[in-house]
Amino acid sequence: MTTKNANAQESQSRPILSFLKDLPNICSLAGLGCSLLSIYFLITGIYAAAMIGMIWAVAFDWADGLIARRMKGRTGADREFGGQLDLLIDIVSYGVTPAVLILSYANFSAAFLPVAFVMLVFGAIRLSYFSTFGLSDDAKYTGLAIDNNSIFLVLVFMGAGYFEQSTFAIILAVCGLTLSVLNVSQIKTPKLSGNPVNVAILAAYTLAVTAIYGSTLLQV
Repeated sequence: MTTKNANAQESQSRPILSFLKDLPNICSLAGLGCSLLSIYFLITGIYAAAMIGMIWAVAFDWADGLIARRMKGRTGADREFGGQLDLLIDIVSYGVTPAVLILSYANFSAAFLPVAFVMLVFGAIRLSYFSTFGLSDDAKYTGLAIDNNSIFLVLVFMGAGYFEQSTFAIILAVCGLTLSVLNVSQIKTPKLSGNPVNVAILAAYTLAVTAIYGSTLLQV
């Protein structure tokens, strides 16, 4: 019996909600909650809160991988289920949310729908490619990892106050398209989330972003 078949049989013998007991999965779902809040705040126009939600979604995503690698006693089914859960959450966090950011800041102008569509399509292709082929032989990603999209856009959005909204909407759209092209390119990039030092750097970045945008919210 292959490992995949064994994992499938083990999964089918367990209640679906039993996978909620897995700490990495709880962490992944916390990231999904952050993305949902981000989308809500993007729709309602509270962009500072949306940026906080976007970066915390990344933080939880990186944390769940770190926790999963350090946990003992996880079964093959736990790992396979967690991988699929991550994939589905990533399309929301790094595909849908950035696309909604572009549309929202452009006042949901139909002219920006093609930009949002390309971001979603390239994001889905990027995630499907990684799910199918994984890392390259030298343990690197092929194409820019899609979580970098949110990390970069949250940083770029700090410049929103220096431009007219219509101008900055175009800047965001150009950034979004550029990131999408990089996602499906042949460039090789390291797996940053696999290094505890990089996780610590992201944690510091997340706290800094939260403080900066949080102070903006307090001034409203």
